[in-house]
Amino acid sequence: MFDIHQAVPADAGEIFTLQRAAFVDEAQALGDPFVLPLTESLGRVERLLGLEDVLVLKAVSGTRSVGTVRARVRGTGALVARLAVAPDLRRRGIGRALLVDLEHRLRERHPQLTSLTLSTGAQDAGPQRLYRGLGYTETSRERVADHLVLVHMRKELMPKPTDGGTVIGRGTVV
Repeated sequence: MFDIHQAVPADAGEIFTLQRAAFVDEAQALGDPFVLPLTESLGRVERLLGLEDVLVLKAVSGTRSVGTVRARVRGTGALVARLAVAPDLRRRGIGRALLVDLEHRLRERHPQLTSLTLSTGAQDAGPQRLYRGLGYTETSRERVADHLVLVHMRKELMPKPTDGGTVIGRGTVV
């Protein structure tokens, strides 16, 4: 079992460590020790945790941080990034739960959101299946290096009724 909480600046060290542990296998598979999650500094993680437009969640089992994800809101969209689950606890629903909770909290705090976007490596179909299962669709692919193709994905969000109306169809509130 695990609980999901909003991360605070004091959690930066745990999130930094978890992120490094979770992405080292991707770096090994790519033969590239410089994948972004492994080159991000502790100071950057600390700064992000203090920003108003960034939401970072952590999954905790007992006293152990076992997963994390973050999003940065820009206008009517949010960029989801750094979904990381402890390697020994993968495929137990932690990543899915973090993404569902993140979307819920983002929509609650930012009702103007119309989309969520993210990018993932093309070399691993597992994360793509997870994102598709949560409603994300592929928008494009981008070769960023000889060994790395990113799959860009987007999830359109249905507007929430603001005046007690009912949503009928895409974007129509009555």
